[in-house]
Parts: sequence; C-alpha cells; structure tokens
Amino acid sequence: MPERIEDLLRELAPQVLGVLARQFGDFSAAEDATQEALLAAATHWDTVPDNPRGWLIRTGSRKLLDQLRADQARRRREVLFAEPPPVVYDQDDTLVVVFLCCHPRLSEASAIALTLRAVGGLTTGEIARAFLVPEATMGQRISRAKQRIRTLEAPFRMPDRLEWATRLRTVLHVLYLIFNEGYASSSGPLVRVDLSGEAIRLARMLHGLLPDDGEVAGLLALMLLTDARRPARVDASGDLVPLAEQDRGRWLRPLIQEGTAVLDAAFSAGAVGPYQLQAAIAALHDRAGNAQETDWPQILALYGLLERMTASPVVALNRAVAAAMVHGPQEGLRLLSTLDGRVDAGHRLDAVRGHLHELAGDATAAALHYRAAAAGTASSPERRYLTMRAARLRGSVVPPS
Repeated sequence: MPERIEDLLRELAPQVLGVLARQFGDFSAAEDATQEALLAAATHWDTVPDNPRGWLIRTGSRKLLDQLRADQARRRREVLFAEPPPVVYDQDDTLVVVFLCCHPRLSEASAIALTLRAVGGLTTGEIARAFLVPEATMGQRISRAKQRIRTLEAPFRMPDRLEWATRLRTVLHVLYLIFNEGYASSSGPLVRVDLSGEAIRLARMLHGLLPDDGEVAGLLALMLLTDARRPARVDASGDLVPLAEQDRGRWLRPLIQEGTAVLDAAFSAGAVGPYQLQAAIAALHDRAGNAQETDWPQILALYGLLERMTASPVVALNRAVAAAMVHGPQEGLRLLSTLDGRVDAGHRLDAVRGHLHELAGDATAAALHYRAAAAGTASSPERRYLTMRAARLRGSVVPPS
C-alpha cells in the first residue's frame, strides 16, 4: 500500500470511528467496523477516492449494520437499525471518542490504552511497549476496556460541566502521550507527524472548549513549543540530532510565537500546573539563539518546582541534566545516583549518564553507558545515535602504556 494512502487512513481512522460511534451508540462495535473499513480500503484502493472519509464511513456503516442484524442477542436493536437515520458526514467527533475512552469507571491505565488504540492508532504491541507489559496482556486490557464501555452503555456525547473534572486529567495525559509517541516514537521512525499533529489538533479543539483552563492551555503550548523543533531533530539520513547541535534556523517560528502567546495567557489566568511549567521550560529552550545562550539556571529552578509538584522520576532525570549544566557534570551524576531503580525505561537513565560522563571527560564510562542505553531502546534512530556516540568515544580512549 502506498505510504500516502497509509498516512491518510491513519488520519481518518479516529474521525470515522467518531461518526460510527455517535450514529450507532456502540463504541466497541464501531471500533471493529472502523478497522474492517480501513482493511477494506487498504485492500481495494489503488488510488484515493474523491471522498475517502465518506467511503470509509459508508463501508463501516454497512459492516456495522450487517454485524448488528446478524447478532441474535441484540434483536431489540434491529428495529432501530432497519432504516438507519442519515449519516452526518461533516461533524468531527474525535474529541468525543477521547472523552468516552476516558470514562471515569475505567482505570486510568485502561483508559489511556484504549484511547491510544482508538484515537492514536497505535498497535497493541506499541502500546504494550509503552506500558512495559507483554502484548497479550495489553490486548486483554484493551478488550476488557471496550467491554466495560459497552456494559456501561455510556451516551456518546461530550461530558457536561459537572463531569469535566473526573475525565479532564486523564484526557490531557492521553493527548500528551499521543504527542510524545509522535514526536519521539518508541519504535520505528523517530518522528510520526500523524500522531503529533493529531494530538495538537485535538488540544486546540479542547482549548477552544475550555479557553480559561490553564492546564489545557499549558499542554497546547507545550506541544507547539516542542513541535517547533521537529524539522531540526533529524538529519538528511533520518538520524537523531540532539538539541544542542540542532540548526535553530530550521525551527518553526510561527509555532513558537503561537505557543508563547498561549502560555503567556495561561500564566496570567491564575494557578500554575505541571503542563504550564513544562511549556515554560520548552519556551526557554526555544528563545535561546544557540545552545550556549540557554538559561539553564532558570530551567533548573523550573524543574525543581515541577519535581516537587509531580514527584516524577523522569522530571528528576531532567533536573539532573539541568543541574549538570549549571553546577557541573559531577553534580548531575550525584543526582542521578538517587534514581537507580526508579526510572521506567532504564535506557534513558543510561543515556543521560553517558552524556554526563562525556561532559566530565570520562570517555570509558560514557561509552559503557551509551552502549547500555542503545541496547535498551526500541527506537532504531535512537539506537543508531547512541551506538555512534559510544563508538566515537571508544576511539578516543587512550590505552594504558
């Protein structure tokens, strides 16, 4: 299947799912029908039809009707679907799908997994790797979550104002994870623009619904300020380029301007939350004309606030890097020593240790940790980068006389 058709199907999948779920009121069945429609398109499309979204919706509707009519346990629904109402094609219900997947009766882990599958388009294997569990376990978790949604018979609509608080935190976390998987994919190509772009689109929609929510604004600003650096993150060969070595002239200034404006408005609105602090850190990086001009003392202070607010080991890892840039690599290494056994996806800890040992001039230790990090990542571009760093340092080590 041509790559452009594959990208189009990935983009349209959550929109088609939203239409079918709204139309028929059965999320699980709609998700199955959407997958069948996508498979039919992948099998039969040699060229893209004039209205690909409509084609997928019609195909999914037919498959869903066939399934419902054949299901004897649901005879009570046959009357409803014998003459289905006309389908509304121009309504985007993707955000409704997100909120449905994040139903408060689901555990947060199940809600996140289900949303990543239904909206993010991630495979069960990709989600399993993100959660560090076997693929079969994740498949069962997603299946149970879909069954739970069906049992609850939750209405397909946006939650009312009283329901926002029970779902918004999980929705923001899910959008953050979808964006991260697109910006720094855990496997395959380093960047998946379809995922990061969809997360930004949904965050913009959510910000439009809740313009006064500081954390919604903070998340949108964080995405924009981070995605602005995307063009410079890989070189012509598709290899990773670290932040300090990026060509900042390639950064997307309109996204930086938009993200900064959204962040400034959020800060002026009141209480500050974790997403706003992360966006403020991203803004400090984006405002620096070069790596040497980065305001590391301010970044270190913000990471300190963020760590106290979240108690996140990953935040502590980033704070150690900032401390190394302000107080020297030995201070960063000292802080890293408190994180052994606490940081998920241990290759990140090894990668940072390698970087700090390199800054400290210990090429042997740096190469050792870079190799360990390379062995621990599922991302091919990241593995190549770490392996090349280790090889370069190994060549610089002077053997004992």
